[in-house]
Amino acid sequence: MTADYEISLATLDDIPGILTLQEPSLIERGGGLSMRQTADWFRNAVIEKSIVVARHDDKVVGYVLGTSLAAKAHVTIIQTMLRVFPAQPDCYFYGPVCVAETERGKGLAAALFEVLKTHMDGRPAMTFVRADNAPSLRAHRKMGMRELGTFVSEGVPHIALTYSAGSPKS
Repeated sequence: MTADYEISLATLDDIPGILTLQEPSLIERGGGLSMRQTADWFRNAVIEKSIVVARHDDKVVGYVLGTSLAAKAHVTIIQTMLRVFPAQPDCYFYGPVCVAETERGKGLAAALFEVLKTHMDGRPAMTFVRADNAPSLRAHRKMGMRELGTFVSEGVPHIALTYSAGSPKS
């Protein structure tokens, strides 16, 4: 199903499309993204080669990030997750992942993750999903991530997940 997409590391030219895709996916607009990132933040991610995008007809329709845990150390929810579930050595933070509503259910999140994993040289990853986001939890399980357990941040339960090259697919 993902043959219609061009998936690669993002370029600076992708940033306007990434920002456009981010907006309807924010939690305050009914989506699952809990934090809005700025153009400068995405510019740094492009320069660090830590963002993979999917394009369809020259339009950004999905993205995923893989960043160092140190780069996210100031984020309260990640601090909370790591206190409850310490990271493996050389682990990176997977996410957020964002897929256009019109492209969901086509395996695009998994395809983005596959490309990201190659750029991360098979290193282990950690992420979290709101406990009430069943579609995202299902998608992450299909990608071979396994649940570490639940943690609560600002009164909201989340599920911590991990991936390592030896993780069994569900």
